[in-house]
Amino acid sequence: MTVTKTGRIEPNYPKVCGHQGNVLDIKWNPFIDNIIASCSEDTSVRIWEIPEGGLKRNMTEALLELHGHSRRVGLVEWHPTTNNILFSAGYDYKVLIWNLDVGEPVKMIDCHSDVILCMSFNTDGSLLTTTCKDKKLRVIEPRSGRVLQEANCKNHRVNRVVFLGNMKRLLTTGVSRWNTRQIALWDQEDLSMPLIEEEIDGLSGLLFPFYDADTHMLYLAGKGDGNIRYYEISTEKPYLSYLMEFRSPAPQKGLGVMPKHGLDVSACEVFRFYKLVTLKGLIEPISMIVPRRSDSYQEDIYPMTPGTEPALTPDEWLGGINRDPVLMSLKEGYKKSPKMVFKAPIKEKKSVVVNGIDLLENVPPRTENELLRMFFRQQDEIRRLKEELAQKDIRIRQLQLELKNLRNSPKNC
Repeated sequence: MTVTKTGRIEPNYPKVCGHQGNVLDIKWNPFIDNIIASCSEDTSVRIWEIPEGGLKRNMTEALLELHGHSRRVGLVEWHPTTNNILFSAGYDYKVLIWNLDVGEPVKMIDCHSDVILCMSFNTDGSLLTTTCKDKKLRVIEPRSGRVLQEANCKNHRVNRVVFLGNMKRLLTTGVSRWNTRQIALWDQEDLSMPLIEEEIDGLSGLLFPFYDADTHMLYLAGKGDGNIRYYEISTEKPYLSYLMEFRSPAPQKGLGVMPKHGLDVSACEVFRFYKLVTLKGLIEPISMIVPRRSDSYQEDIYPMTPGTEPALTPDEWLGGINRDPVLMSLKEGYKKSPKMVFKAPIKEKKSVVVNGIDLLENVPPRTENELLRMFFRQQDEIRRLKEELAQKDIRIRQLQLELKNLRNSPKNC
């Protein structure tokens, strides 16, 4: 469906339904509009290409299937400046870095002792921050996996984290020791203690933070809430200034965000949410609009913003190069670039080795679903090996026949 088409869809409307377990996270590719990464309880990460004009039938075949985690995969994140670099975090406590040019994991971050709850990049993608069920907030150099900073958050149990653009600040949402919802602001170079902590309320729903680096606006939306709070972030005290909130009687189950180049600039729209309404089973767009009388382009609220052109190739980033995003102006409206096309690599099924460790070898299943998935995966492998064996048998017979013909030829008499 297009974003302009609204209303109820048919019950049998086509879906992307290739995973063998519940889908836990999806992310659109920031550089190619019709490419989606998804991850699932079936332990796989998959890359999907949505055809021009939308789905005409159910899509069950992924463009690329990525197997490297031994447990279900809960999070995926695209690198913000590099094309075809994808991060995935699994319930095996590992973060895998995938180079989609080759369809393989090229790095593994193995510093977490429990389930990873959230991942966020700084502007150029040179730093990764994570929150974890072990109650720790980490700042990590992603290529080496080295932990640069670590906070043990006993008084502020962190759930979600977001980098605040180029401010060298992190913002976390979590729960205080009195079980009230709380936000905290941190210096990324010193996580010994937060710069500020602020109580929000006594509700129990998870708080999702969304940051707009262009307007320095922070949006806070709680799961099960009907409202969205907005704050302005600054580099000087008091750092965080509450502005107002959007109110709605319909509670939200989750929220998605429209990229900047998809906003309605003529209406002075600076942010757009897509709200999944809990009870009604519908998605509701919520636009954040700055009221202006003039019809002219408002350059103060639309500075140059990260565009749809990657700044680096996978090899450049893996080689140690960092580069800021390629910026674009929204003044002329968004023009789709025809150059960027995702090409899936041709892959042979084999072991997945990162840092000298085979990620898929000798991992015992913990649940009945994991046992079934392992069984079906082994059945596929047995079928593949039988086909390979049959082909080799045919080739052996061909070579034997050629050898017999050579021996019986007149030259050898």
